[in-house]
Amino acid sequence: MMKLWLIGMTVLLFNVPFGYWRANVKKFSLQWILSVHVPVPFIIALRLLSGLGFAFITYPVLVGSFFFGQFSGKIISSHLNKKESFKVSSCMPCDFFKLLGSSTKE
Repeated sequence: MMKLWLIGMTVLLFNVPFGYWRANVKKFSLQWILSVHVPVPFIIALRLLSGLGFAFITYPVLVGSFFFGQFSGKIISSHLNKKESFKVSSCMPCDFFKLLGSSTKE
């Protein structure tokens, strides 16, 4: 059971940047579709490598983690979008480095 929650947290954290990306592109565009589907092979590989398998009990935890990670990325993006002096891109790591660079100059 502990392994399931550990994998769930990994899936959640892995999906945050993809949710951030998804929030900053046109809905149903190629980039939007990729931001939703690119993490899926990683999650399947994680299931197989961890020995977790595909038991029914794993689906609510991992699907919930997937969507909560995507939603968290969207929330982070919208929060940064409200800053007047900051232009948000589709790349979460790039935006955080820009944000850290701008806060050290102030």
